[in-house]
Amino acid sequence: MKRILVIHGPNLNLLGKREVDIYGKVTIDEINRDLKKMAKAKRAALTIIQSDHEGEIVGAIGKAKGRYDAILINPAAYTHTSVAIRDAISAAGIPVVEVHLSNIYAREDFRRTSLIAPVAKGQVSGFGKASYLLGLEAAITLIKK
Repeated sequence: MKRILVIHGPNLNLLGKREVDIYGKVTIDEINRDLKKMAKAKRAALTIIQSDHEGEIVGAIGKAKGRYDAILINPAAYTHTSVAIRDAISAAGIPVVEVHLSNIYAREDFRRTSLIAPVAKGQVSGFGKASYLLGLEAAITLIKK
């Protein structure tokens, strides 16, 4: 069975309540439910975490090799600021797919640079909850290769 670590970054626990004009009304629980449903159908096992703390995210990525076959991550605001998360992904040695609910390239200038994208296998952004589902599909496909 394929094992995938899903990481939700800072403030994603507030989905559905904050900036619904940007992120929509979907909640993290709805995203997780749909990810689990899709994973079950694709014969994959998910471990899902959400953290507002950069060090926790770095630690989870650092422990992923040998435990997981891929990582699906929405680093949220850390996308644009965290060299530590970038370096952890680079060192992890497993495929990583970056996802975002909004199109980060159509937003404020400071959000248009992803420090994560250069070390991820790919990125899906701008499709709301579907970004996660497309990202999970990509992660599963990468594992099969």
